[in-house]
Amino acid sequence: MEFSCKDFKVGKCQGQKLVDGESMPLVLQPPKADKADMESLLLALKTNKDWFEQLIIKNSAVLLRGFDVKNAQDFNDIVEAFGWDDIRYVGPAPRTHVHKRVWTANEGPLSEFIYYHHEMVLIKESPKTLLLFCEVPPPEGGETPFVPSFRVTERMLEEFPEAVEEMEAKGLQYSFTALSKNDTSSMRGRGWEDTFGTSDREEAERRAEALGMDLEWLPNGGVKAVLGPRSLTREFDRRKGRRMWFNTVVGMHGKEISSASMADGTEIPENVVKRCGEIIEEESIQFKWEKGDVAIFDNMALLHGRRPSKPPRRVLVATCK
Repeated sequence: MEFSCKDFKVGKCQGQKLVDGESMPLVLQPPKADKADMESLLLALKTNKDWFEQLIIKNSAVLLRGFDVKNAQDFNDIVEAFGWDDIRYVGPAPRTHVHKRVWTANEGPLSEFIYYHHEMVLIKESPKTLLLFCEVPPPEGGETPFVPSFRVTERMLEEFPEAVEEMEAKGLQYSFTALSKNDTSSMRGRGWEDTFGTSDREEAERRAEALGMDLEWLPNGGVKAVLGPRSLTREFDRRKGRRMWFNTVVGMHGKEISSASMADGTEIPENVVKRCGEIIEEESIQFKWEKGDVAIFDNMALLHGRRPSKPPRRVLVATCK
C-alpha cells in the first residue's frame, strides 16, 4: 500500500528501522503547523479510518508525533475516533483507571525492566491493537521497545528447529501466583480481586474459567493460576502468513512467581530460553518518548516491553478488539 494521505506527513525518529522494507515505527506528523490541533487530528483519523487500519497492519507500529495531545481526555478521544471496541485488561500488571477507556500502563517500579510480551497473550481473546500515550516523558530511559514477532520465530527455527516444533506440537503451560490485593512494589503485583473484578472466590473461578485458566487457592489468601495448553506461535489474517512468536516463555520461565513448561510437563531447555531472550533483544526497536506522542501497535504482530527509567514517567494505555 502506497502512502498517500494529505492529512499526515511522514517523519522520522531516532531508533527507527526498516523491517522487510517497512518503517518501524512509521512516524506520522501534522501536514502543516496549523493542523496540529486535536480537532484536525480527530477529523483526519475519522476520515481516513480504513486507510489507517491498513497502515497499522502494514507497518505494525505507527507513531503520531507533533500533535497537541495534552491529557487522558484527548487520548481517549483518539481511541474512540477509531471506533474499535474496548477490551478489559486481564493480567498481572498493577494499573489504575484514569478516564473512560484509558488506564495507566504498568505501575510497577520504574527501576525494573518489563519483559517483552504480546498484551494479554495468555488470555483466550487478546487485544488486536494497543495504544500508548506519553503524558510525561522520562528524563532518562523509559523507552517502550518493541519486537517484530515473526522475526523471533524465524530465528528460533533457524537455531532450534527441533525444540520449536516439539513445543509447538505439545503446546505450553504457564502458571503464576497473585495476592488478593494489589502490590505496586512489583511489576506483577496486581491482586486477583482486581484482576477478576470480584472478591468472591466462586465468582473469580467462573470468570477465570471463561478466560481459560484454572485457579488453586493458597493459604495466604492468594491464588495460583494455571493456563494451558497454549500455542507457541500463531498466524493471523492479513499478516503475510507470518508465524508470530505468540507466547511468554522467556518472561515466565523459571521465575519466582511464574513458570512455563510444555503442556505435558516437559521442561523447556534452559539454553533455548536463554538464547530466545537474546534474539528478542537483538531484534528490538525503540524510540525516545516525547510529550504528546501516541504510539499504536499491532498487538498480533509485536512484542513490547519497558526499559528502566528515571522518574517521572507517565504513559497511559488503551486496549482494543
